[in-house]
Amino acid sequence: MITWLKTFVVSTLIFQLHIARIFEVLFFLGSTLGFLIMTYGLGIYLNVKWQNRYYLFLHCLLTIILYANVVYYREFTDIITLPMLSMSANMGDLSTSIFALVKWYDIIYFFDLILIVYLLMKKTNCFNVQKIFFQQTKGYVFTTIIIMTIVISLGNVLEKTHFFNRDQLVRTIGLYSFYVYDMFVHTQTNAQPVFSNEDDWSRIEKHLNEYRVSPNPDMFGIAKDMNVIVVSLESVESFVIGETLYGEEITPFLNELIDDSFYFENFYYQTGQGKTSDAEFLINNSLYPLGRGAVFLTHDTNEYQALPETLSQYGYFNSVLHANDKTFYNRDVMYPNLGYDKYFSFSDYNISIRNSVGWGLKDIDFVEQSMNYITKFHEPFYSTIITLTNHFPFHLDEEDHLIEPFDSESIILNQYFPTVRYTDEAIRVLVEKLKEAGLYENTMLVMYGDHYGIANTHYEQLARFLDKEIDLYEEVKLNRVPLIIHIPGIKGEVLDTISGQIDVMPTLLNLLGIPERDHTMFGNDLFSKDRKGFAVLRNGTVVTEENIFINETCLNYKNGEKIPLELCEPNRERGAWELYFSDKIIYRDLFRFKENRLLVKE
Repeated sequence: MITWLKTFVVSTLIFQLHIARIFEVLFFLGSTLGFLIMTYGLGIYLNVKWQNRYYLFLHCLLTIILYANVVYYREFTDIITLPMLSMSANMGDLSTSIFALVKWYDIIYFFDLILIVYLLMKKTNCFNVQKIFFQQTKGYVFTTIIIMTIVISLGNVLEKTHFFNRDQLVRTIGLYSFYVYDMFVHTQTNAQPVFSNEDDWSRIEKHLNEYRVSPNPDMFGIAKDMNVIVVSLESVESFVIGETLYGEEITPFLNELIDDSFYFENFYYQTGQGKTSDAEFLINNSLYPLGRGAVFLTHDTNEYQALPETLSQYGYFNSVLHANDKTFYNRDVMYPNLGYDKYFSFSDYNISIRNSVGWGLKDIDFVEQSMNYITKFHEPFYSTIITLTNHFPFHLDEEDHLIEPFDSESIILNQYFPTVRYTDEAIRVLVEKLKEAGLYENTMLVMYGDHYGIANTHYEQLARFLDKEIDLYEEVKLNRVPLIIHIPGIKGEVLDTISGQIDVMPTLLNLLGIPERDHTMFGNDLFSKDRKGFAVLRNGTVVTEENIFINETCLNYKNGEKIPLELCEPNRERGAWELYFSDKIIYRDLFRFKENRLLVKE
């Protein structure tokens, strides 16, 4: 009862359980109670002297699960899934972020545990459970099977109904029951490649052909044989572009570069729990990341049709430069599989206390040291540069502040602006170094924000900076990140087409003069004359030129007014199938059949 009550209170206050929705509350209470009956009920069959130890262990375990999710939810507004446990080997790299999320008052989550331990030490006889409800073992087993069946069945129904909205799933069936369902899904997805076959392609190809648009022929090959540098702008969101803070530009150099580049102002990030690695996966494969865990960790041995692998066939040298541990997100395994020739990581950089902060090497030092390698690359080259300084919790030495922090009650938001400004300055250094090396005029620069920087837990203070209320409509717009494509000698423009990271690979192929044929891509050329704005986020939110579907709500795209849900139905359905088919390709490793399929067609 203590665990049940604590879970309900925490879920209501932290996980945003909507009390007004009676259906959700009843299922949440019932499912959570069912799980607790199932797990605590095992203690009935233990010897009395072991019961106290079992209940104490179980209570500690559930408390840890609950608290770990509280900490994670504070910044990522998400629940920890089983595939994420594969990141435990990188816990040292994550420590900076984790410590920033732990608060002194979190001791309150362990008060009940302290009380229970005290009572046990006093040898209070309040834990001897009598066989009241389950007189027979078969009664317990039967009840357990029923509970698990209901949880798994309801989970499947809700996941299809709410289209990959894990938050909604947890709010309805409960946190602990979610892990029963997640374990079922984890087992099911791991077994999928065994049962895959070539026939899985038919429905996928039909879907892709329905929404495929022809690339813009006028843009075909305008960057042919150029070097390509793709810069991952860590946590940079669109709301800082072109804005000022206390009279100072937040991103002065990016603003200047945009004037001479193609800038996509309605470009959405589509990452999942894999964050930066998911963005890399999207950019290089035009496939969606998974809804659970990170593809780099869970499906690193799959066969892919990645952009680096394609470019290698056209004589490109492919590299990644990232001043982090090479094993983080399993990059040292995944990069060669995607077709990269060289990975410059932590050990390739001169890193000290003086030139590092937060997650590692400061961006300006990182760019300067990276240029020592880039200038020696065989041309043409395709290089991905991953910045670090603008990473949560946005620490930066005061002497490196090029703009004053914001003044609000959110320390995270306040620190965000100086780190964004610092990354902007690092990009200035990159361009200057490219010019000095004589590479600038023959290099296409592609810069994109990888994922959000400010979580919705800080939106109340962010609203002060934006000078407007952040309602559901504005919350969707805050999923936008910058995409800048600079092609020397080509006049740029600002484009308002609704798009996402899924669209970058087909766009780059067309600009480089490489035909799309034989590539399976869910994105479309951003310059296509036939393109219709569309972006589906990993949580199932769909944005189009007409409307926005989010959390079972349909909004008018132009003004944010709520409109009938059925108006969003076609776009919602397309978005759901997009995610489903992309997941199917990854879970079933379907590209291993693609080569044989192409040979049959020829």
